[in-house]
Amino acid sequence: MNAEDRPVPRPYVATSVATGVLTVIATAVGLFVPGFYRDAPVLLPQVYGQDLLTLAVAVPAFVVSLFYATRGSLRGYVMWLGVTGYLLYTYASYAFMTAFNELYLVYVALLWLTLFTFVGGMVRLDAVALKRAVGDGPVRSYVAFQALLVALVGVLWLSEIVPASVAGTVPESVADAGLPTSVIYSLDLGVVLPAFALSAYLLRQRRPWGYAFTAVLLVKAATLGGAVLSMIWFMAADGQPVVLPQVVIFGLLTLLSVGLMARLLLSIERSRTVDHSPKSDGPPTEERSSGG
Repeated sequence: MNAEDRPVPRPYVATSVATGVLTVIATAVGLFVPGFYRDAPVLLPQVYGQDLLTLAVAVPAFVVSLFYATRGSLRGYVMWLGVTGYLLYTYASYAFMTAFNELYLVYVALLWLTLFTFVGGMVRLDAVALKRAVGDGPVRSYVAFQALLVALVGVLWLSEIVPASVAGTVPESVADAGLPTSVIYSLDLGVVLPAFALSAYLLRQRRPWGYAFTAVLLVKAATLGGAVLSMIWFMAADGQPVVLPQVVIFGLLTLLSVGLMARLLLSIERSRTVDHSPKSDGPPTEERSSGG
C-alpha cells in the first residue's frame, strides 16, 4: 500500500502520536504539579477543568479513533478529526491566553501539530462518501442544533461585550482575569460560530461538505462542552460564583451535541475514509467521486 492509499498518511499519524504524547505531558503537569499555573485565581479552576476533561476523555477518544481511522473506518476518521479540532481550540487558547510557564513551547507545538493535522485531515476527508454513508435521513435536527448553538453562544458573549463596548469599559470576566482581552471571545465569534453557521447552511442544502462539517463539529462541540462543564464544576468547588445562564446554556448544548453526535456516528455505514483519486491532495470539491 503506497502513501496515497493509506486512510491516514504517515505524516498525520506521526503528528497525532506527537500530539497525544505532548497532551498527556501538558495535562499531567498542569493537574499534578502544585502551583504550576501562574494565572489569576479566577482562571485556575478553568484550566484545571480543561486539563481534566482533556486527559480523562479527549486523549482516550483521540487514541481510539486514530486506531480505527488508520484501519479505514470512516466513523473513526470523523471522530479523530473532531477530537483534533477540540485539541486545536484548547491549545490555541493555552498558547495565547495562559500565563507564561515552562510548558509554553509545548502549547505552541501542540497548536502547530493540531492545526497541521486538522487541515490536512479535512482536505482528505471524502465528503461525498460520508454523505452516502449517512444516508438520506432527516437533517433538520442537526441544522436546528447548529443554529441554536450559534444563537445562544453568540447572545451570551455579546451580552458581555456590547455593554462594555458602549460604556467604554472592559467585560467583567476579562477584568477579573487580568487579561488584555478574551481569546475565547475571539475564537468563538471569529472562528467557531461562523463554522457552525456555514455547516448548518450547507447541511440544509444537503451538500456533501455540510455532512462532513456537521459530523466533525459535533464531536468538537461534545468534547468542548464537556470541558466547559468540568470548568464550572471546578469553579463551584473552589467557591467561585457560577453564572446560572452559562451553566444552563452549556449544559443543554453539551447534552444535545453528545446525543446528536452519537446518532450521526452510528448512522455511518462502512465506507471509505478518504478519496484516493489523483486530486485527493487538492482542495475538497463536492463533485469528487467517492471511489466506492
